[in-house]
Amino acid sequence: MKIFIILGAINAFLAVALGAFGAHGLADKLEPKYLDIWKTGVTYQMFHATGLLVIGLLVGKIAQSSLFMWSGWLMLIGIILFSGSLYILSVTKIGILGAITPLGGLCFLASWVLVIIGAVKHL
Repeated sequence: MKIFIILGAINAFLAVALGAFGAHGLADKLEPKYLDIWKTGVTYQMFHATGLLVIGLLVGKIAQSSLFMWSGWLMLIGIILFSGSLYILSVTKIGILGAITPLGGLCFLASWVLVIIGAVKHL
């Protein structure tokens, strides 16, 4: 389904842009601890942008599989919750935002489990 390919490409673009912004725009403004948190958000966003691209290809191959569809939506939600909370935490230093990050991680894990199940069932 092209929506996941588009979302994957958008998130890959954003990961590159946010990575460059972190390296050049925030390097002198954030403490190393918060710059590392920013980098973690960028890294996970790029990994899962690639995952969205793969899911888009899988959905295109096996259109009837709701497993891959759910996987894609969970992966997008994971990017928003995981990487998004890390970006906001980095620039605001509001520690409670760290409580949101694991919810994004759970979305990532569930998404990958659905990819595994979908692959076993349909490939």
